[in-house]
Amino acid sequence: MSQDEFDADAIAESMLGYLGLPDEPAYRPGIIFHLSSARGIAAGLLALPMEDEAEPAPVFKP
Repeated sequence: MSQDEFDADAIAESMLGYLGLPDEPAYRPGIIFHLSSARGIAAGLLALPMEDEAEPAPVFKP
């Protein structure tokens, strides 16, 4: 799947089966919404420039 092809419904369908979760029709819109939101958040984070040598900080201090 390329970055331009994002089918939240297909992802939900495959993951529900993989995880063995029931496919409740009433929950599907919420699942789709959250997958789409997570994709947007991830896209923003992945767009940030970062050097190859960058490492995570051992402790987060606000």
